[in-house]
Amino acid sequence: MTRIFSGVKPTGHLTLGNYLGAVRQWVAAEQRPDEALFCVVDLHALTVEHDPARVRRLSRQAASLLLAAGLTPETCTLFVQSHVDEHARLAYLLECTASDGELRRMVQYKEKTAKARAAGDGVRLSLLTYPVLMAADILAYRTDEVPVGEDQRQHVELTRDLAVRFNQRYGHTFTVPEATHPVVGARVMDLQEPTSKMGKSGDAGPGVVFILDEPEVVRKKVMRAVTDSGDGGVVYDRASRPGVANLLDVLAACTGGEPAKLADGYDGYGALKRDVADAVVELLRPVRERHAELTADPGAVEAVLREGAGRARAMARPVVDRAYRAIGLLEP
Repeated sequence: MTRIFSGVKPTGHLTLGNYLGAVRQWVAAEQRPDEALFCVVDLHALTVEHDPARVRRLSRQAASLLLAAGLTPETCTLFVQSHVDEHARLAYLLECTASDGELRRMVQYKEKTAKARAAGDGVRLSLLTYPVLMAADILAYRTDEVPVGEDQRQHVELTRDLAVRFNQRYGHTFTVPEATHPVVGARVMDLQEPTSKMGKSGDAGPGVVFILDEPEVVRKKVMRAVTDSGDGGVVYDRASRPGVANLLDVLAACTGGEPAKLADGYDGYGALKRDVADAVVELLRPVRERHAELTADPGAVEAVLREGAGRARAMARPVVDRAYRAIGLLEP
């Protein structure tokens, strides 16, 4: 049986990009005859300046949205990372396996440190080491597959490297996981800056569509999306026409079509934007409605997370205990 693990960081409200690139894929993975674990990785939210109350609020919201999107506690394990101590226990062993150089080569570390320094902010050590914690999240469960967005591919490759290195040095302990990605919609771009990812951590700008946006807000954002200059019509070309390509990618991900073929059906940007707006509104409508029901009964969501943490702890503890023995630590 294949075991699947993935997580979402509560650093902002979940976006259309999160839904198309990860969450919807998780729901599909849950339907397979496999074992699936999904985690709100709240410890990762501490790598940058944050408001504690906001982290707690967004953690609850993320868990509720995952359930609203279709995850069911009867067929998967949903939990919060900080509720399972094995993540932090294993992270230190993997820090003793990783090298400074390979962590400093992580693209997201370079980008985020450059941004922080440009703003005159300090850089927390945890920003450098959090890919190791992410590796611990995955390896603690002997995960086979990690369904993630394209921007996380490098981190899964690091996880694979650390698993192989640990196994070679100390004896076979970890399963070496594979990253899986959806065909389209894996990297939804900002509607105003189509060369940048639609991220939840930045400001709530007009280029970011949030899952909980009201329909009229979604329509306004899509209709104001940046397209491309020139009279070439609607053409799918990510390199030279990133704005139009992004809209076609979103439409394809919502409808199940192919971006290049969808482009042939449009003579102008207006009709394309209207269809994209309609498709996004309808895609998100049932998620928003179900989320409203769940937030009316917060105790039910908390019960799911407690039960999930118990199941996750039972799976992770034997693996982490084995790693402690393998690396040379005395048993208590």
